[in-house]
Amino acid sequence: MSKVYLVGAGPGDPELITVKALKCIQHADVILYDRLVNEQLLSEAKPEVNLIFCGKHPKFHILKQETINNLLVKYARQGKTVIRLKGGDPFVFGRGAEEVEVLAKHGISCEVVPGITSGIAAPAYADIPITHRNVGSSFAVVAGHRCNNKEIDWQSLSENIDTLAIYMGISNLPYICEQLLLNKNPETPVAIIQQGTTKLQRVVTGTLANIVDVVEDSGVSNPAIIVVGEVVRFRERLQQLKIMNIGMNESNVIEA
Repeated sequence: MSKVYLVGAGPGDPELITVKALKCIQHADVILYDRLVNEQLLSEAKPEVNLIFCGKHPKFHILKQETINNLLVKYARQGKTVIRLKGGDPFVFGRGAEEVEVLAKHGISCEVVPGITSGIAAPAYADIPITHRNVGSSFAVVAGHRCNNKEIDWQSLSENIDTLAIYMGISNLPYICEQLLLNKNPETPVAIIQQGTTKLQRVVTGTLANIVDVVEDSGVSNPAIIVVGEVVRFRERLQQLKIMNIGMNESNVIEA
């Protein structure tokens, strides 16, 4: 019996995929995968698998969402096991719910396999805890641009949430900072994590007052996560502790 799995591939490091997600890839007849999926994971699929790249660069989609929906329905009706493979988690800015609705309307069985989202994983790889009991008891994942012309309530976010993990926001960074500065201290720390959890990860830090200039000077670009909040200050502290710990361990080595 055919079935469609909406699978989260994780944030970039192929080792962060879940066991269940990997099993789905290994048993798939058809895989429709997005740009941010690490292609190393596709080598786990069967040799005869049908791989379909769905693209989705900012402001440019190789396949429109309607086309993707139609392909999911088409291959499922052929009795195939279909995987919709998405970077991160299918329900975190992944249009997963829209695809589930389409499949349900066509009477096609569907299962969602959650994945690790980059808003948590990328900060962790950058030595930034997304929460900390002393300075960050709440966090929000936020889209960094408007969707369907609906304005993001930056005032409520800046006043009520300790830490913001902002996706897809680099091109809109000057406006985001402008809005947050209406209610936040200009010295609020900010980190930009480009291609988080991968070998190409880059991290730059600054404040709400200067992060736009930092990004411009560094050339950091999408895909990237923006982290705003006091937890960013832990990056330097944790890295220093790691360096000290490595030094101490090396000095305690006893040679035979």
